[in-house]
Amino acid sequence: MESKVSEGGLNVTLTIRLLMHGKEVGSIIGKKGETVKKMREESAARINISEGNCPERIVTITGPTDAIFKAFAMIAYKFEEDIINSMSNSPATSKPPVTLRLVVPASQCGSLIGKGGSKIKEIRESTGAQVQVAGDMLPNSTERAVTISGTPDAIIQCVKQICVVMLESPPKGATIPYRPKPASTPVIFAGGQAYTIQGQYAIPHPDLTKLHQLAMQQTPFPPLGQTNPAFPAGLDANPPASTHELTIPNDLIGCIIGRQGTKINEIRQMSGAQIKIANATEGSSERQITITGTPANISLAQYLINARLTSEVTGMGAL
Repeated sequence: MESKVSEGGLNVTLTIRLLMHGKEVGSIIGKKGETVKKMREESAARINISEGNCPERIVTITGPTDAIFKAFAMIAYKFEEDIINSMSNSPATSKPPVTLRLVVPASQCGSLIGKGGSKIKEIRESTGAQVQVAGDMLPNSTERAVTISGTPDAIIQCVKQICVVMLESPPKGATIPYRPKPASTPVIFAGGQAYTIQGQYAIPHPDLTKLHQLAMQQTPFPPLGQTNPAFPAGLDANPPASTHELTIPNDLIGCIIGRQGTKINEIRQMSGAQIKIANATEGSSERQITITGTPANISLAQYLINARLTSEVTGMGAL
């Protein structure tokens, strides 16, 4: 394999893996698979999408370097189109950047970062794209996520440079590829009871039922015109704060955080609780969430988190 790379790209076959959320995958597949079919035909790259009802899917792009860059360009422009379409219905004025997540063997990440971060700095400066290499490996794998964001053109230039590094520094040793885990069982709330779906049956879930009932009793906002409800004498208006910890599968954490933290901020505002999400720990497939506040705040935050998980899991059925 030559290490000199001309602007036109080497005629070497490469495989690049991307990590995408269900909604992004849906956008690339398109109605009846039309979009992905067009991408395959026009780029001449092989594009495979991992199976499963997982919140995350792996999109694998294989082919000569120029075919890969074409496929990447089509994906980046498709995502930009989605951002523009979603902005037409929202009050936001500044356009968020397009973001793609590559999955790269950890043994190649050192070359990508360079001595003292020199390589990654050079890539950022020459392409104008933001590049971040995750500090931890993805669960049960020896791969890391590399997040690229910017304009479609900056992303394409950035991917070209990353490909050059990957060709010059092949992975060392065996790579254990990251495989997203299927979504955990959905939860539904009906008639004040919580049920988990197992096969064709709904099994009552006592812990979640208690939470649900508590949450339904708590109104997060006081009625209009009644800013400070009167508390009976002897009752403390500010019950002492307590802390509760939850563990959430890594592959579902994205739906709780939301794009640029929008969902988690919403949950914080509605519940009035403080919510901290721990960083992913190596080898663990779960993330710790710490909720601090009054018992009522905590119950409401837990209920809202569960509701997010439920909508994400059940919403995945269409893909």
